[in-house]
Amino acid sequence: MGRKKNVFVIGLDEFNLKKLERLPESAECRFLPAVKFSEIRGVEDFSIPELLELINKRVDEAGHIDAVVSYFDFPGSVLVPIIAEKYDLPGPSLKSVMRCEHKYCSRKAQYKAIPDNIPAFEAFDPFDDNAYENIGFRPPFWIKPIKSYHSYLAYLIRSKEHFKKCMKEVCRHIDYMSEPFSYIIKTYDMPEHIGEDRNRMFAETPITGHQCTLEGYVYDNEVVIYGVIDSITEEKYPSFARYQYPSSHPYEVQYRMSDLARRVIKQIGLNNAAFNIEFFYNENENKIYLLEINPRMSQSHATMFEHIHGISHHEIMLNLALARRPAPLEYEGEFQIAAHFMHRAFNRGVVKNVPDDKTIQALRKQYPDMALSINVREGQDLKDLEEHHTDSYSFVLANLDIGADNEKELLKKYNDIAKKLNIQIQPKRG
Repeated sequence: MGRKKNVFVIGLDEFNLKKLERLPESAECRFLPAVKFSEIRGVEDFSIPELLELINKRVDEAGHIDAVVSYFDFPGSVLVPIIAEKYDLPGPSLKSVMRCEHKYCSRKAQYKAIPDNIPAFEAFDPFDDNAYENIGFRPPFWIKPIKSYHSYLAYLIRSKEHFKKCMKEVCRHIDYMSEPFSYIIKTYDMPEHIGEDRNRMFAETPITGHQCTLEGYVYDNEVVIYGVIDSITEEKYPSFARYQYPSSHPYEVQYRMSDLARRVIKQIGLNNAAFNIEFFYNENENKIYLLEINPRMSQSHATMFEHIHGISHHEIMLNLALARRPAPLEYEGEFQIAAHFMHRAFNRGVVKNVPDDKTIQALRKQYPDMALSINVREGQDLKDLEEHHTDSYSFVLANLDIGADNEKELLKKYNDIAKKLNIQIQPKRG
């Protein structure tokens, strides 16, 4: 065998490194950190120029680069095309990625391709005292940053007073993502409509129904959808309870979603890249609405793909980066159905109890397919999790992946595990 291919990963962490190392292609690859996970997540701020300088330094130290990948949202998603262009590697164009990442501009591109399948939307300046009056529709409506992740600073507005209250929080924290995002816009000659700098938030009318995500890729301008995952929310909150694969939507609905996805991806011009697209299916209207486009694979779905296919969809991302057409995924996994659960708390408080090593080892022995990560420690105030940009309604205490032969068995396993984890929260007043 000749020299190994140096695959630089933006956001490399232990979880994803293990997924990559289990791929058949790993025998010919060496996975190196272009940027470590700890350098772009959980940090007070980050600088795009400094991250690019760091990546260039690590490439020089390694001697060569053969591919660049990322499974993370901004800045990972935009650093990939910048590095790919610099070193003449396969990858999407920066402009096409920005058309996905800039949520307002993405909506405008979607409107051109599928105008009947998106909500009404409008951009606004969060620092404008007349922002509420200038929005062309009344509550309820969502407000979101033009760039965010994990629903950070996204709120369902119920009244003018609620809007004003949320704006105080938005204005305190909006710079965290918008400043580095604006740097990309100004530095890389983005089209004028992407650079509408002051309008850093946008509003859109609610869309309802059953939510799901399509995982896909584009190779040589051919759009392929290879997985449909249900996104199931909590009963009383808009936070996700679990992702479940494969989807329970009728095949006819899945085909319609796939057609809409192809039309939008072609309109945006994304090529040689993995992506995922989130849709809602409103059964009462028999209508599909597009929520958002992410120009990357979703790492949250990786263990589910292993449970069903015997291999994670990191393989698709990697082959695209190596300029290869991805092979179809075979059904060689152990289970018929799989899910990624988010074990949540919905009120502020202090963590009173977390499972000890003995409890976790007993669970792993009982459920060897279980993949578990605990996100809290005993004595921790849940408000600390807000620094990791959780959604506006809950706190994720633990993440859990399991598989089963049917949904009833899947939920029974989850409930048993959650009970035995016994993560307890002491409520706080206020």
